[in-house]
Amino acid sequence: MECRLGCGACCIAPSITSAIPGMPHGKPAGVRCIQLNDDNLCDIFGSPERPAVCSAFTAEHSICGDSNEFALQQLIELEDITR
Repeated sequence: MECRLGCGACCIAPSITSAIPGMPHGKPAGVRCIQLNDDNLCDIFGSPERPAVCSAFTAEHSICGDSNEFALQQLIELEDITR
């Protein structure tokens, strides 16, 4: 599955413990990444500065479903389960 451009759920729901440009201590779950622009696209996509966890994420229908809202809810639930 290809990512839905403008979804951004994977840049909001999960916590990220590694440094992100502009967020040197990572980000807590539910906080919008500073690199997520107004169009919900990653400003550092493809950059070596992008955290490995972000680069490793691949869209899957079971996680992302057919809507941005579904993806956000699924990722929030996965974050809660893995705390």
